Amino acid sequence: GYSDQRGQYAHPMAVMRVAGLYDAPGAYSVCLKTGAAGNDASALYDNPDLLGHTFVGPYLAADPACCLVVADADGVAGFLLATADTTAFERWREQVWLPPLRAQYPIRSGASRDGELIAALHHPSLAPQELARDYPAHLHINLLPRLQGQGWGRRMVEELGRTLRARSVQGIHLGVDLDNARALGFYGRLGFIEALRNDQVIYMALTLNR
Repeated sequence: GYSDQRGQYAHPMAVMRVAGLYDAPGAYSVCLKTGAAGNDASALYDNPDLLGHTFVGPYLAADPACCLVVADADGVAGFLLATADTTAFERWREQVWLPPLRAQYPIRSGASRDGELIAALHHPSLAPQELARDYPAHLHINLLPRLQGQGWGRRMVEELGRTLRARSVQGIHLGVDLDNARALGFYGRLGFIEALRNDQVIYMALTLNR
């Protein structure tokens, strides 16, 4: 592979680059195909867009310079989505991104997976304040199986680190499910430490030294 001065990393089959809005359909698809604890969630949701509206779209719209995709001849196959300022992002999401979606998707009665995501659009979870203060950026990564185990996750995190350091961001965090030992190991190898935990999520964090 090779790296060029525009932050791209390529090998003969795939390229990593800064994301654009044109990547939204592919990134939504990756989110759905990895939305069941890393497995394909396509059969679990009636509306295939809800996961993307929750976990992809606002990042591509709010802070695209902090978002990366890996694409090959078959399209987007992985992404890192991030924001440099979690508190500002959550405020923007509340004011700009969520109101039209709430109008389009009113809260449903009864239990369903679609209903759970719609409820989250109306009542989104927020980062713990102490975490957002000490590690203001946050990220999440998804890769389709055809890209896994090839180092793309590490390359994307390292590229994001360079972007955030250039913006004088002091730290970054993310949430990992308690039972996701693979992800915990991956971020641990990249230098992330456990910062907080509750009964569902372990928050991993990394200080970005200049």
